Amino acid sequence: MNGNLLLRIAVSIILLTHSVFGMFNNGINDFGNLYLNQIGFAPFGVFLAWSIKLSHVIAAVLLLLNKYVKLAGFVTIFVLIMGIILVHFQEGWFVVGGGRNGVEYNFLLIVVLLAIMFPNGFKKVQSN
Repeated sequence: MNGNLLLRIAVSIILLTHSVFGMFNNGINDFGNLYLNQIGFAPFGVFLAWSIKLSHVIAAVLLLLNKYVKLAGFVTIFVLIMGIILVHFQEGWFVVGGGRNGVEYNFLLIVVLLAIMFPNGFKKVQSN
């Protein structure tokens, strides 16, 4: 088992657990109604919240299957960056400890997704 597979499994577990629990405890609807609609996305907050969570589920499955990894990664990174901008940046860096609900978790997921998407690093394009 190589490191890339371990990272894909770990990120998939995180994306699935972050999404699936909200599907069954009304968390997604609450996020859409009580947060997204309140910050200017009304009346589309619930739709956006479900779109975000379903994109996480699809990305997790694609990462596990090792299919369309870059597409899944780019979509998820976009969602994570928007989460930083809209939710986490105002809370600072720390998720716990030195603060609460900060950007560090999203930052780590973004870097891990980039490592998964580009396992051999970023290659310079050769021009002839």
